[in-house]
Parts: sequence; structure tokens; C-alpha cells
Amino acid sequence: MFDTVLIANRGEIAVRISRTLRDLGVRSAVVYTALDEQALHVRQADVAVRVADYLDIDEVVAAAVRAGAQAVHPGYGFLAENARFAAAVEAAGLVFIGPPARAIELMGDKIRAKQTVSAYGVPVVPGSTGSGLTDAELADEARKIGLPVLLKPSAGGGGKGMHLVRDEARLADEIAAARREAAGAFGDDTLLVERWIDRPRHIEIQVLADAHGNVVHLGERECSLQRRHQKIVEEAPSALLDAETRAAMGAAAVEAARSCGYVGAGTVEFIVSSDRPDDYFFMEMNTRLQVEHPVTEMVTGVDLVAWQVRVAAGEALDFTQDDVTLTGHAVEARVYAEDPARGFLPSGGPVLTLRQPDGEGVRVDSGLVEGYEVGSAYDPMLAKVIAYGPDRVTALHRLRGALERTTVLGVRTNTRFLTRLLADADVLAGRLDTSLVESALPTLTAAHTDQALRDVAVAAALLAQVALEPSAGDGGWIDPFSVPSGWRVGAPAATVHRFRIDGADPVVVRVRGRGAHTEVSYEDGDFEAAHAVVEDGALRVTDAGLTRTYLYAYAPDGARWMSLGADAWRVVPFDPVESGPGTAGATGDGTLVAPMPGTVTVVKAAVGDRVTAGQAIVVVEAMKMEHAVTAPFDGTVSELRVDVGTRVALDEVLALVHPLEAENGQAANEESEARS
Repeated sequence: MFDTVLIANRGEIAVRISRTLRDLGVRSAVVYTALDEQALHVRQADVAVRVADYLDIDEVVAAAVRAGAQAVHPGYGFLAENARFAAAVEAAGLVFIGPPARAIELMGDKIRAKQTVSAYGVPVVPGSTGSGLTDAELADEARKIGLPVLLKPSAGGGGKGMHLVRDEARLADEIAAARREAAGAFGDDTLLVERWIDRPRHIEIQVLADAHGNVVHLGERECSLQRRHQKIVEEAPSALLDAETRAAMGAAAVEAARSCGYVGAGTVEFIVSSDRPDDYFFMEMNTRLQVEHPVTEMVTGVDLVAWQVRVAAGEALDFTQDDVTLTGHAVEARVYAEDPARGFLPSGGPVLTLRQPDGEGVRVDSGLVEGYEVGSAYDPMLAKVIAYGPDRVTALHRLRGALERTTVLGVRTNTRFLTRLLADADVLAGRLDTSLVESALPTLTAAHTDQALRDVAVAAALLAQVALEPSAGDGGWIDPFSVPSGWRVGAPAATVHRFRIDGADPVVVRVRGRGAHTEVSYEDGDFEAAHAVVEDGALRVTDAGLTRTYLYAYAPDGARWMSLGADAWRVVPFDPVESGPGTAGATGDGTLVAPMPGTVTVVKAAVGDRVTAGQAIVVVEAMKMEHAVTAPFDGTVSELRVDVGTRVALDEVLALVHPLEAENGQAANEESEARS
């Protein structure tokens, strides 16, 4: 066994690998960049080596040598499926905890991979078999296969560059677009074409092989819940397969592993017909640990990372296929730093408050810690919440409950989206396919209800009111004239609180009284009894006969983050005078805010410019994604607060647009006054 292993990765997977290394009695070494200096994986490792770039092969290998490691674990992502990295590790006299470089290279080329596994009797999707086909040859292959077809880059995965073509007239344009995307993402525009299976399910088989010729499979994972070809929720086992089909697919996966001389943990991915589960085809092999590996661990009791390390150290598997049993059910949900309500734009910011769930059957793989700054330089996945139960229904309910108890304040996440997805009738019934999420998006990403916004606005106002309460002096006495009770001779006055919640139009809450005698009025409505108590970073609000407990945190920019279950809101005090003209009122709100944290790459207008509704004013970029912030109506740019290169936070004000109607009305009034 090794003394020290370097983990060439970051975030939750580096933390998870460190945990197993500790259990094995092996020292963990990690690499980190300047952006990750305070990351959890750095804090938990036995030794950490700073590098300039996680993708610099020479630097990472040198870090392993410097840390005194005998082996390198690549995790997933980054360099995990880079054959050159595996070879460089071995050239430095270290052990690569993964398959041989040749297997990585072979399975990384989808065309060669299909040819290789097909020779071992593994069923493959009908499609092109040659490499380097021209546009015309690809189109001919598509016609032979029969539309619809799927165009796929040969050199990469993750859904990038995939194009579904149903109309023959669109073939040429789609091939050209797929080539451009493949070249941009992978530096290789080689394409293949495959038959498209309607209502497909994505099912993968976990395999484990040692260097002594032993190969077993550990059952399947259902990965059909996807958005834009990216997995969101995974489970084991699949509700679709019976024992006979599972055994047949498992045997095919074992043969796929043998075909390339595989060693270590790997995953063979299949596309399966929803209507005919026995109609399955090989798609590709992932030559690494998968993000969703915990669900397999929970139903088999096998620690995949431990066996990766043991196999790399030369040990033989101490169990056979007959020893593998699947017990119970496990489901995993990926928590991302993204905003589903805004088209899944990436999010970021400091983690102000972190609450991660526990309880029976619940596991969390996370790289988060309070104070860590979630940026846009790396993958937006923050954590994985996994739940196990004796059956699928129990596992799903436990996962929903765990997500309700998952709180990350300071960063927008997809937790509410996930709970809605897990409550979908088709998901509960196991009627899954890879298009389900996209078809249900309007429901899954629906905005908060007006009632929910009203409730959080009242809670924020009560929190602000509590903050105004004076504390007792040394003598334990509070000056009654400093208490914001609203007391006046005659009738009590109200304290007015104005907020902008999640960048929406401002709302007004009036609060009068104090303690049990507090009353609130929302948007000039009637005053109703409500009061709040602050305890241990939580706000307990009693309003309209209901008591709710919100978690809250104050951001450095003055915003207040509040959460209730899986819901979270960013609440910003609103000053109509400071915000300038045209920002509120009957004419509408002309405040343009950043839809995501990022960098301003383009400013397309100047103060005083006339703009039309929908015209781009500022472009913000984050994680290689650009978003144009547009004028909400015809008007004039009255204020511009950013330049090209400005780093902006979520919902930061970028510009103000004064509505044309207000300008016309003001001009008419001035003309009327002049005439009079």
C-alpha cells in the first residue's frame, strides 16, 4: 500500500477521496490554486501544494513528487481522462490510480471505442463506423441509418457539440454547427452519427477490474434525468431493468472493459429504449470514477475509491461476481451554483451560512465551508446529496427531505428545482427518459408565488426592525424614546422598509409597535399582527397565525440572504432617492442589475443615449457564458455604473434607464407650465 497519494483535483471529489485515504491509513496530498487557498479540500489534506493551474500536467506531476507521493488519483474532470497525464505520472516513477494510458486513449475516441467493444460482442448504436468522415459522407451515413440521428463529437463528452437532427433539410447546417462546437470544446472537429432512439434512457454499468485479469460489474445506475445532456439526478438500481436484463448488460460491460485491457474503476454507458429495456446499445466508456458513484457504493457496500487505490497498489479483487448483491435503493442529486429561475445562469459569492443535512440514510459529499468564495473559474457543482432507503419510495422521500435541510446562503443554488423534480409524478413512478426534465422546465423553474414573496418581505422587515431595537446599557435600562415602537401622541406611526427581492420590483413593508404588539402592512394593505424573535442565526416569525423559521445572513454588500426550507432569497434595502429617477413607480422599474456574478465584457451604450426595449446595454460573462442585460423599455440611459472589465456581483446595479413615457410626460408638463 502507498504511504502518500496526491489528489490531482479539487472540491467535493478531493474531499471524498481524502476521506477514504484516511480510512486506509494513507496520507493525502492535494494541489490547489490561489482561488482555492481556503477551500475545504486544502484544509482537510495532510499536505497541500500550490500550483498555478490544475491543468498543467508538468506542474501537477512535480507537485506529487514534491509532496512525497507514490501515486496520483485524478478524481474526475480536469486531467482524469487525459492519456498524456497518465503517461507523465508513470514516467515520473509514480503510479496512476486509473486505467492504463492506452485504455484511456482508446475509449476516449468514440469511433474507435465502438469498433473495439463491438469486436467483443457488445451491442453498439447503429451509426457511422469510419473516422474522419467529410460533411457529405456524414450526411450519407445519416440517410442510410434513417432520421432522426444524433451528431456527436468523437473526441469529447458532456453533451457538448451534440445535435439532434430530425429534418434532412437541416443536415448540412447542423453538421457545420456541430463541427464548430466540437473544435471549440475539444480541439477536434471529427464527428460521428448515430441512430436516435426516441424516449431514450441513459443507464450505465459500474465495472471494477484488477491487474490480475479479474473484472466484475456492480450493477447499474439510472442517469436519465438530465438537462442539456448533463446529469442532475442519478439512482441505483434502475426502476426499468429486471434481473435478466441487468445481468445481460452487466456481462456486456465486463466485455467492454476486457476489450481495452481495463484496470481500475470505470463506467460503461448504454442507451436503452424506454419501451424495450432489452434493446440497449453501448454509447461510451468513462475511464474514471463517476460523479454519481456514491449510489453504487450505498447499494453494494463497496467503497470504489478504496478499491481504486488497492488495485493500483497491485492487490487483486477479493470478491467475485457472485458476491455482488444490490440491496435497497439510493438516489443522488447534484447541488449546483446556478439560478434556475434565470435560465440556470451560474451563481457565485461567499458562502455566508452553510447547513448540510444528516440523518438516517443521508450522505453528503461536499467541498463547501463557510467563508469560501464560490467563483466562476471552476465547475459549478458544489455538493452531492445522496439518500438511501430499503426501497425507491423511501430513498426519494429521504432525498427530498435532505434537500429541504440544505442551505447555502450567499450563493444561489438549484435545491428548490431539485425538490420539485423529485416530486414530479413521472419521476415518482419511474417513467423516466432523457427529455423529461426539459419538458417539465416551466413547472420546475416557476418563480416564487406572490404569497411567498410577501412572507419573506415581511420577515425581512421584522428582521430589520429587530436590528433597530436598542440594547440595554450597563444599568440594564433602555431609553423608551430610543425604541422604534412608532409611538406618537394620537396614533402610532410606522417604520417604512423598502426592499428589492431577487432583483424584482421594489416592495414596501410598514412596521409599527414592538414585541407581541407588532403589526405589519405589506404594499399599503391593512395592518396585521406579526412579530419575530432572533435566536442562533435564525429568525422565527409569527405572521397570520403561522410560525416560520428563516435562516438569514448579511452579505458584505449590504444584502440580506434569507431561506426557508429549499427556498432562498436575496433581499436588498431599496432607497428610491439613491436609485435615481425612473427606478420605480407607475412607469416601471428602469434599474438594470447583473443576472449573475461575473465580468463586464461589453458596454453598448453611454449616459444620455436613447435606447429601445430589448436593446443590449451591458454584457456580463461568467464561466464562458455571456448574458446581455437589456433595456426594459424605450428610454434614455440616465446612469452607467460599470466599465469593461468591471467585476460585478449578483444583482449589482449596472445602469439606470429613464422611461421615454416619463420624459414625454415631463416635457408636456413643462410646455404646459410655460404656456400658462
